[in-house]
Amino acid sequence: MKVQKSRVTFSTVVLLGAVIAAALVGCKANLSTDEGKANYAMGLEMGQQAKQLDLKVDEAAIIAGVKDGLEGKEPQVPRQEIMGAIMKIQEGAMQKLKAKGDEFLAKNKAKAGVQTTASGLQYEVVKEGSGAQPVDGDEVTVHYTGTLVDGTKFDSSVDRGEPAKFNVNQVIPGWTEAMKLMKVGAKYKLTIPAELGYGARGARPAIPPNAVLQFDVELLDVKKGGTPPPAPAEKKKK
Repeated sequence: MKVQKSRVTFSTVVLLGAVIAAALVGCKANLSTDEGKANYAMGLEMGQQAKQLDLKVDEAAIIAGVKDGLEGKEPQVPRQEIMGAIMKIQEGAMQKLKAKGDEFLAKNKAKAGVQTTASGLQYEVVKEGSGAQPVDGDEVTVHYTGTLVDGTKFDSSVDRGEPAKFNVNQVIPGWTEAMKLMKVGAKYKLTIPAELGYGARGARPAIPPNAVLQFDVELLDVKKGGTPPPAPAEKKKK
């Protein structure tokens, strides 16, 4: 499971302004051309990023910025101040998402059937398996659906109609830990804290920073390729 990562930059915000400004003056998008489709794709991603930042739209400021940019004028606000403002908004949005995620984890942990590991991974056993159990280095075949805590679906092998294959150690930490708990045939519901997922960076545009992730996972097969991790060495008595 791979999700593209990107970052909100000054140029992103300016382009976002152009998109919103066009919408404000009632321009109808022409999506029949390649250029139209490419511009729509950029606008869609930037709009999603603005939503994640919970950015309040100031129509007059957006139009002023777009106009100055198109006319090649010097910014009315120093670029350093602009970047400082964007960073402040980003930090505020990240703190809100972190608090929201922590609250969700606390409530979910108290639900019947939810088990929590030492790392903070939460899981529910929907169906136990009876087949092979993955270890480090193994390749697993799974079906999964991933959602944010508000129910927004961001990825699904089920929807694609094709199971995913990956090495146990080449995914986010929450997945690595969960795979080694399951046996072939098992179905688990995972709730993965941000620290075991994509962390403070997120994986935009699909996954915002500090996002708690939920996955419905079915382990279909294990291709043995690794060896179990060595047992911890016993401490010598002094």
